[in-house]
Amino acid sequence: MIGIFGGTFDPIHFGHLRCALEIAEQLELSEVRMLPCGQPPHRTAPQASPEQRRHALELALAGQSLLSLDTRELERPGPSYMVDTLVTLRAEVGQRSLCLILGQDAFNGLASWNRWEQVSELAHLIVISRPGVEQPSNGPVGALINARSVESLDELRARPAGAILFRSVTPLGFSASSIRRMLASGRSPRYLMPDAVLDYLLREGIYQNLN
Repeated sequence: MIGIFGGTFDPIHFGHLRCALEIAEQLELSEVRMLPCGQPPHRTAPQASPEQRRHALELALAGQSLLSLDTRELERPGPSYMVDTLVTLRAEVGQRSLCLILGQDAFNGLASWNRWEQVSELAHLIVISRPGVEQPSNGPVGALINARSVESLDELRARPAGAILFRSVTPLGFSASSIRRMLASGRSPRYLMPDAVLDYLLREGIYQNLN
């Protein structure tokens, strides 16, 4: 089974990396592909350039094999719709199980995604619970939970897509936006991200001249 972990990674930090690693171990995934978004359709553009975010990810993922970098959304023009990404991945991996890893808040907004019904036909959805964020009990996402929620890994392995599995990981109480604010104000976010990533951000002045 292959995991897909998307995001702007603006910047990549230990919260992203630890979540991806824990889910890879819990689900016994062969790999997790860290997939930086090119043009996010549901939020403002990342403050770092695609090239800067790609390089930071390369530094963060160096020296290990379980987490890998997939740059297809950075290379594709136009809005980065996950459904388009999953179509290309499905064409590449055939009938292997794909597991799209989502935070609870992102999953709760699934019905606003482009061609959202197709997403769960192309991949399993692995939903990471977050303190204070509840699962919807009604509406289209609530109906999807009722129809597709499973509890065992065997049900993920048995088919390439279509299931929803809820999981929890070690909560780390910081965000990319808090790191950007630290850098902009001259404070250090060391120990919140790999040293190689922080040293690169400092050397290049990324996030340090924000308004």
